[in-house]
Amino acid sequence: MTPEAFNAGEPVPVTSAGGTVTLVEGSTFCLSGTNGDIQPGTSHGLFFRDARLISRWELRLDGQSPHPLSVISPEAFAAQFVLRRNPKPGQADSTLLLVRERLVGDGLRETITLRNLGRENTVATLTLHVDADFSDLFAVKEGRPAHGGADATVAGSELLLRDRTDGSRGLSVSATADPLAAPGVLNWRVVVPARGEWSTEIVVQPTVGNRRVRPQFDRGEEVEASGPARKIRAWRDVSTMIAADDPVLTQVLQRTESDLGALQIHDSSQDGRPFVAAGAPWFMTLFGRDSLLTAWMALPLDVGLALGTLETLAELQGKRVDPLTEEEPGRILHELRLGPDSDQVLGGSHYYGTVDASPLFVMLLAECWRWGAGETAVRALLPAADAALEWLERYGDRDGDGFVEYRRATDRGLLNQGWKDSFDGINDAAGRLATTPIALCEVQGYAYAAWLARAELADAFNDPATSARCRERAERLRERFAEAFWLPEQGWYAVALDGRKQPLDALTSNTAHCLWSGIATDEHAAVLIERLSRPEMDSGYGLRTLSSAMGAYNPMSYHNGSVWPHDTAIAVAGLLRYAHLPGAVDLAQRLATGLLDAAASFGGRLPELFCGFSRSEFSPPIPYPTSCSPQAWASAAPLLLVRSFLGLEPHVPQQRLVVRPHLPGQWGRVRLSDLRLGELTVHVEADHEVAKVRGLPEGWDLRLAG
Repeated sequence: MTPEAFNAGEPVPVTSAGGTVTLVEGSTFCLSGTNGDIQPGTSHGLFFRDARLISRWELRLDGQSPHPLSVISPEAFAAQFVLRRNPKPGQADSTLLLVRERLVGDGLRETITLRNLGRENTVATLTLHVDADFSDLFAVKEGRPAHGGADATVAGSELLLRDRTDGSRGLSVSATADPLAAPGVLNWRVVVPARGEWSTEIVVQPTVGNRRVRPQFDRGEEVEASGPARKIRAWRDVSTMIAADDPVLTQVLQRTESDLGALQIHDSSQDGRPFVAAGAPWFMTLFGRDSLLTAWMALPLDVGLALGTLETLAELQGKRVDPLTEEEPGRILHELRLGPDSDQVLGGSHYYGTVDASPLFVMLLAECWRWGAGETAVRALLPAADAALEWLERYGDRDGDGFVEYRRATDRGLLNQGWKDSFDGINDAAGRLATTPIALCEVQGYAYAAWLARAELADAFNDPATSARCRERAERLRERFAEAFWLPEQGWYAVALDGRKQPLDALTSNTAHCLWSGIATDEHAAVLIERLSRPEMDSGYGLRTLSSAMGAYNPMSYHNGSVWPHDTAIAVAGLLRYAHLPGAVDLAQRLATGLLDAAASFGGRLPELFCGFSRSEFSPPIPYPTSCSPQAWASAAPLLLVRSFLGLEPHVPQQRLVVRPHLPGQWGRVRLSDLRLGELTVHVEADHEVAKVRGLPEGWDLRLAG
């Protein structure tokens, strides 16, 4: 096997002509067809801890595939596949209904029910074909040959499958209703009475290190009583309730809450401390950049998720120089992997090749402080923040020019280490690829915001020397950035400086991140807003990653003309930071409206990305074939939209709450109930540019303005 970066390489599609159903709960997820089958030779499967367990799970009714009718998935971790027996030759109707009720969570449970709607008893034969290959997640993603496969045995009515390569890993498949078991097959031959029904319950239980993993459900337990359902209820109990008059926005926010709950992983070694995985199917693990940005966006729901993410990343922060994994002292992790091939890829399960996670870590810590995180927790993370800033200066700034650059340490690492990390993601206006080391515009903005964030924390904790040093560092960076990155003839920031310190002059969505971080001057921002509002950037469904006038533009590409919901949401937040400038609010509202229209076309769930064709050319938007869904920062993007349009800026330590709404007209009223700000619980309601707040005690500074 040729070692590759974890998320390098073009993934094979997870969609098929009939579509793919994705269920996810923490580090467990399942991909199947709309009939519930996991077909061999595809990217379908039951995955657990970055490895595919089940590679075949095909149900046959009387020797045929049942005819699919519908899929109902009220939560991200459960679904009902509704099917029927194929009609007899010459008949249009069938009288035998088949329902597959599936639940995932550290294993899989499937209840199969046959319901006879006819007037006579009917005989049915059910056959479930089961196989496992124990392949690494990325071998599946990239379509590489399967792992060594499984040895299948039978113990009574239980199927046992064991990894041929690593005998400590395996799984068991057990079922009720007395199946006849053979290696790889469970059979039932039953009589279903007229107007009656028959059912069996099947449980898949993983084995890791020769020990069976306890699933998050019990046999016979209602889905509502299962571990995944209890977890999502607990998440909702502590989360802010957000509702709007606009039914589309309300539907999207409900899906956001459900998906973020399902994407959470709780660290069993740290009293269940939560962090959010990047997204299903391929990134169900901790990612520095993705997890940090998602936690930032989700702050209105729960500060605890952000703290858990920070604490987990702090424990994994770089301590030594290791070119193989690109670890460096103070560097924040890029991604964590647990699959069987992880030791052969990039030198291990921990990979640090990211340039932006370290400043984002510091930014999020200060934002948690503002949103009411406890002083003890924030103080405990200050050493990690200081180490991250030291990494920016010592390792991130490779040539001492004040900018943060990246260059991979070996040919195994990611070539590009910003959020556009595909090999061709950074280029100039003519489409020529950048040469390293590369200084990205948005990363300079993150670094600027990180220095200011640390200065604010220093002020809060009576450390004036650190505050002065950090503010001076931020101001120097802002001045140098304006000189080196602004392209006055074009009217936008260069996407990056290349290895020769020459500006790459492509117009990209990266420049909008410079509005979000605040590094842009008002003079530059005013011009940039006009450039971003043109149809070359505004697709009608969100902001394109690359202007359609650029040489590398391809609306079907990963990073060169597609639309990423999180990217558009950050652009909207940036525009509203400069709401005092002409056109900023109008463009923000237009981008948000387009993005929510796209969400409606995707059933209320925003995917990782979609194609960047113009709305006038294709409507609804064209899906990107290998897009993750649910994906963390796409799921959280609507929260950032709501927060930004509300102008919601709490500062709990200073007992201040600012609400400056600029809501799009079609949203109507937006209500945040039980918004937790430290020990307080407040309620915020806004309509267009008018806001009301209830629950603030005496002494708080409440600022309401349009």
